[in-house]
Amino acid sequence: MPKAVRFDEFGGIEVLHVVEVERGVPGPQQVLIHVKAAGINPGEASIRKGLFAKRWPTAFPSGQGSDLAGVVVEVGKGVGDLRVGDEVLGFTDNRASHAELVLVEARNLVRRPANVAWEVAGSLFVAAPVRPTTRPSRRPHPPPSPLP
Repeated sequence: MPKAVRFDEFGGIEVLHVVEVERGVPGPQQVLIHVKAAGINPGEASIRKGLFAKRWPTAFPSGQGSDLAGVVVEVGKGVGDLRVGDEVLGFTDNRASHAELVLVEARNLVRRPANVAWEVAGSLFVAAPVRPTTRPSRRPHPPPSPLP
């Protein structure tokens, strides 16, 4: 049986434990990923700590993590552009990326560029789209005022 990280109560990393879970079977538009690397961001750690319990309720036991990178091991019906053996990166909406095998909606995956290490690919998907909104403006500065 594959293994996954779970928690049964809110808290720090001390509430995390590794358990055996059922092997998922891809439904329509889903793929099963063998995870090579998975990330966690501060928001996800805050969910585990219970800081966002009102906004994003957690049902226990819960998994952790969204970002992942890995290899496609099984493809569900209707997935047209991914094949078994494809190297991908992306995210799951199910707080489940910290696991050996993860079911993921095919639309949440892209192919991993060959020059991107697994460790980097496994942390990109949630963080990368934020970058354009946090980058300083590229507008040219106004010319300096003339000296008197």
